Amino acid sequence: MNTSNESVAIEGLLQAQWRLATNRDLDERQKIDAMLALAANYLQADSAWIIAIDELEKIGIHHKFERHPSATAEPSEDWIRILNGQITDSPNTPWLTGIITLETGQSTVSYIAAPLWLDKSRFGLLCFTSNTQQLFPPLVCGFVDLLAAGFSQILLQIHQQQALQDLALTDALTGLPNRRAAEIRLNEEIARAEREHDVMTLSICDLDRFKLINDHYGHKTGDNVLKWAARTLQQQMRDGDWIARWGGEEFLIFLHHADSDQAHHAIDRLRLIYQQTPFVRGNGTLELTMSVGMASVRAEKIDLARLLADADSALYEAKNAGRNRVVLHQSGQRATLWHGGEIQNALKNNRIIPAFQPIVDLQTGLPVAEEALARLTNNHGAPTPAADFIAAAEGLQLIHLIDDTIAHQTMKHCVMNQNSNANPEFAHFINLSPQFLSRPEMVRSLLNGVKQHCTMCDMPINGIKPLVFEITERQFINDFDQLTRQIQPLIDMGFRLALDDFGSGYSSFLYLAKLPISFLKIEGWMVNNMHGNTKILDIIQAIIEISRKQNIITIAENIEDAETAELLTKMGVNWGQGYYYGRPECIALP
Repeated sequence: MNTSNESVAIEGLLQAQWRLATNRDLDERQKIDAMLALAANYLQADSAWIIAIDELEKIGIHHKFERHPSATAEPSEDWIRILNGQITDSPNTPWLTGIITLETGQSTVSYIAAPLWLDKSRFGLLCFTSNTQQLFPPLVCGFVDLLAAGFSQILLQIHQQQALQDLALTDALTGLPNRRAAEIRLNEEIARAEREHDVMTLSICDLDRFKLINDHYGHKTGDNVLKWAARTLQQQMRDGDWIARWGGEEFLIFLHHADSDQAHHAIDRLRLIYQQTPFVRGNGTLELTMSVGMASVRAEKIDLARLLADADSALYEAKNAGRNRVVLHQSGQRATLWHGGEIQNALKNNRIIPAFQPIVDLQTGLPVAEEALARLTNNHGAPTPAADFIAAAEGLQLIHLIDDTIAHQTMKHCVMNQNSNANPEFAHFINLSPQFLSRPEMVRSLLNGVKQHCTMCDMPINGIKPLVFEITERQFINDFDQLTRQIQPLIDMGFRLALDDFGSGYSSFLYLAKLPISFLKIEGWMVNNMHGNTKILDIIQAIIEISRKQNIITIAENIEDAETAELLTKMGVNWGQGYYYGRPECIALP
C-alpha cells in the first residue's frame, strides 16, 4: 500500500469509524467490536485484540470483547507481556511496532500496539497482528494511536456506566447486593433452574431482636451489627452461593444445587456460626442469634413471588416458635396457596366477606347464636374456605385487616337482625386475633364502630350485648399480661368473651384464670375422636364440670351427626356447632 493509497484508506476508515462511534443503535461494546473488525480489514491485519491488564499485572483477552473473526489463535501471553513492558507510561512512546518470533511453532508475526488509558492509568493494549512479516507503516501507526485514544474514551464511558450500575445495585452500608440486585439475580437463577431442571432453594435470614439493639445501644451500633453480620455470613458462603441484603435486618441467601435437606444443613451451620461468633463492642461482646425461613422448589415453571412468600411464611414460623432456628417451608402447608398480594387485593376490592354458621342450644335444638367466618371470594364471587388463606394471612401479618373487615360487616348484620325483630339475645361471634388486639388503634376503631352502627351493642337489652368476641387458644401469646391490657377496653364496655379451640394450645387454664370468659368452645378434634375413647370423654367431662362451676357456657365444635349431638347433650354441653346444624352461609350485606 503506497502512501497515497494509505491516506485514502485511512481517511475512509476514519469516516467509517466516526459513523460507528455515533451510531445510537449500538451500545459501547458493540461499537468497539464493530470498529475492531473494520480496522483490521482496512489495515489488512490477521487479528485485532484488546488486551486487558489488571491491578496485579495479569494479562489476558478482555472478557467484554470478542476477538476478530479472522484470528486463528489467541496471542501468546509471553510476547504480550514483552510488549507491555516496552510501552511505558510516558507519552513519548505512544505506540510500538515491530516483528516478533513466537516460541510456539517458531512463527513470525508483525505487530502494532498502542496503550489504552482509563482515568489516567494504563488499562491495556490495542493490538493488531499480521503474518506478512512486514512492519506496519508510520501512517497506520499514527492511525492506531488515534484509534486507541478513541477506544480509551469509550472504555471510560463503559467503566463509568458499570460503576453507576454497581452503585445502584449495591447496599451502601454492607457492600452486599441490594434487594433490586437480588431480584435481578433471582430471575436469572430461575431461568437456569428451569432450563437445567435444577432445584432452587432460598432463605430469608432475620437478625433476632435487632430493634432492641438499636433502641438500647443506638443506631451506630445497629449499623455495625449489620455490617458484621454481612461479613460473617458472606465469609461462609460456598462457591456459587450468594447473599444479599433483603431489607432492614433481613438477608437473602441463595444456595446452588442444594435440595431441601442439604440446604437446611448448610443454613443451620451458618446460624450456629453466627451465634457462636460474638460481636465485639467496646470492652464487651454481644451474643446474637438469627431466625431463618427457607423454601425449596423444583418445577418446569417457578413462581418467584410464591417462593419468596413461602420463605417469608417459614421465617414467621421460626420467629413465632421462639427464634434462633431454621424452618423449612413444607409443600403441604396452606400458606403455599396464597400470598400477600392476593390477600391484599381481596381486601382492597371488598372480596373478604363473612359466612355465618349457626350455633344451637343442644337441649332445644333452636339457634341461639352464629359465628362469623372469613371467606375470600374470587372475581366470580365463589367463596374460598378460611383454611385455604388464614394461615398465610397470619404468617404475612395481614390477619388483623381481615379481622377488622369481618367485625365491621358483622356489626351491619347484627343491626339487620335486630331491626327484623329477631331474638334480642341472639349472639354474633367475631374472631379477633392477637395481631388485631396488639394494635390499640384497631381496638379503638372497633369500639367507635360499635357506638356508631350497632345501637343494640351500645344500649343492650337486659344487659346483654349481642356481639361476642372470640380469642383463639391456638395462637401463642408471649406476654399474657399485655394481652389482658389490650383486651380490657372490650371488657370495660361489657362485651362477652369466648375462648376458641380450648384444649389445643399453650395456656388453656391460664385464660380461664385471668380473663372473664363467658363461652368456652371445645376443640373440634376432641369432638371428632371422643367415640370409644374414654380419655377424651373424661377430658370433655372435666371441661364441662369446670365451666358449670364458673357459669361458663360450653359450645362443642365440629358436630356432624345426630349420634355425636345426642352424646354431648347427655354429657351436659350447652350449645353445639357443626355441619349437622348448618354449614357457613355467605350473606350479602349493603
